[in-house]
Amino acid sequence: MKREEFKVNGEELVSKVKSLINEGNIRKIIIKNKDGKTIIELPLTIGAIGAVLAPSLAAVGAVAALLTECTVTIERAEQA
Repeated sequence: MKREEFKVNGEELVSKVKSLINEGNIRKIIIKNKDGKTIIELPLTIGAIGAVLAPSLAAVGAVAALLTECTVTIERAEQA
């Protein structure tokens, strides 16, 4: 698995997560606070769309309201 990290503020968090999900090759999204503590971990399965992701995005929105600054770590599937 390939890992990438992005620093975002709370206001940008939901839109960043949505754009990452739309890329399609993301296996897991981990959101950490500015101290590096994991706040939420979202495992994504192949083909997870729409209604399946709605509760996860609602949770991300709730987290975003509490954080001023965070790190989003993603795990991408390796390209064959």
